[in-house]
Amino acid sequence: MIRVLVLQGPNLNLLGTREPELYGSDTMDQLHAHIGRKALELGMEVVFFQSNHEGALIDRLHERDFDAAIVNAGGLTHTSVSLRDALLAVSKPFVEVHLTDPSKREDFRKVNFLHDIALESIVGRGPQGYFDALEFLATRVVPRW
Repeated sequence: MIRVLVLQGPNLNLLGTREPELYGSDTMDQLHAHIGRKALELGMEVVFFQSNHEGALIDRLHERDFDAAIVNAGGLTHTSVSLRDALLAVSKPFVEVHLTDPSKREDFRKVNFLHDIALESIVGRGPQGYFDALEFLATRVVPRW
């Protein structure tokens, strides 16, 4: 069974109330419940971690207790060389997901420190992007067991 870490960055804990016209009305807990059900359908184990603190996200990656990750780094996508370095250091495949398409928003969001090291980037698909990422990983990642 593939173990997938869903790593959620800053402000994603505000889903459901933060700019629902951009991010939808589901809360993070509701989104995680939907992701968990989809993972079960695919025969995958999924664990979730969200933090508003860059170092906490990096520490979680350093645990290396997963086969692959789905990463929505939020605003850290555009600023964090340290998160990029951690993703490279743990040598685990990951899919980058964004609920919106950052390249179609403010100019500063066009900088992306993760895109070129991700197996795949899925942007602008709302919650469906997480399901697409699970399906992508289900066909490309070999479990460690």
